Amino acid sequence: MNPNIRPLDGITVISLEHAVAAPFATRQLADLGARVIKVERPGGGDFARGYDQRVRGQSSHFTWLNRNKESLALDVKHPEARAALLQLLKTADVLVQNLAPGAAARMGLSYEALKGHNPRLIVCDISGYGANGPYRDKKAYDLLIQSEAGFLSVTGTPETPSKSGISVADIAAGMYAYTNILSALLLRGKTGEGSHIDVSMLEAMGEWMGYPMYYAFDGAPPPPRTGASHASIYPYGPFAAGDGGTVMLGLQNEREWQAFCEQVLRRPEVAVDARFCSNAARNQHRDELQALILQEFATLTAAQVVERLDAAGIANARVNDMAGLWAHPQLKARQRWREVDTPAGRIPALLPPGVSSAFDYRMEQVPAVGQHNAAILAELGWTAERIAALAAAPAARETIKTIAVGA
Repeated sequence: MNPNIRPLDGITVISLEHAVAAPFATRQLADLGARVIKVERPGGGDFARGYDQRVRGQSSHFTWLNRNKESLALDVKHPEARAALLQLLKTADVLVQNLAPGAAARMGLSYEALKGHNPRLIVCDISGYGANGPYRDKKAYDLLIQSEAGFLSVTGTPETPSKSGISVADIAAGMYAYTNILSALLLRGKTGEGSHIDVSMLEAMGEWMGYPMYYAFDGAPPPPRTGASHASIYPYGPFAAGDGGTVMLGLQNEREWQAFCEQVLRRPEVAVDARFCSNAARNQHRDELQALILQEFATLTAAQVVERLDAAGIANARVNDMAGLWAHPQLKARQRWREVDTPAGRIPALLPPGVSSAFDYRMEQVPAVGQHNAAILAELGWTAERIAALAAAPAARETIKTIAVGA
């Protein structure tokens, strides 16, 4: 096998993308070998470039989501810029966009308008609520969708609902855009025709909320908010040790519960205590069981707790921070780190999940705004004078509305 032959070699993706959802989808396509041309605003580019300056002056979101891409800075309201975009779409395989609902259609970039231009083109639209329905035009940032999908109602403490620490709604939408595009490419291989994909952040989150939805089926109470502990299995969560460390542990069945009592707590009588003899009973008496566990753990260091848990075959984990993840020994042992170029120099980057025996993931540069303008336009047959004239053209007054902010 040739590890340099990748699944999406030869596939070209044009993306009018901002923020998180669409860039996450297209970066994963690029990891598999697709050529991704990221269309950005001249000057500032994707506004996610300005979220922060944590990566040697560059945005953490943008750095994560935009390796392996070419940046084409176009004011798509300008006639010449639009002509360039349509030239690219004539032979492209996929168009991805997360403009406001209806914006792409107004620019002549809907699937209906483009399929005559390129019958094999796959068009993926990502929005907050989908292309129709009463919420179609409602603004839809990540946290708003977390709230609308009920995620906040089951996340946090009893006193305080909490958002996810990552842009989970954007990531969900990006994942479904990615998998839908892959399936559309497979379908095109059978039919020879492109297709339209309409991905909604709300529907993506709705799928991921399946467990709490069914937990609250037919008017039943929803799962309680229990902080870092599991809502319906106990003990399953973080517990403090005597040295100030914290250990995350989880039990899944009665065999593990008995082993936990005998080998970790070293109190076998607790296993048969009527208050704790089933998961339902342990859930009902959480406070009493927590006090008992903490009383025993107070005499131990976190390392000693882990040693007992491992000896008993009880699942456990460290409560890591970001420094702990950067330095994780398992990632190092599995050689999951590579380096990629950015405008500010080389940085470490994690390989995508999934180790393939057949190919190596593409791990290339994060682009500067408009870095590839001259090369891409020259490929289209543009002269140097025409390219220079486009670069010098004044910005169109009308701006493009975007959605799916990952913050």
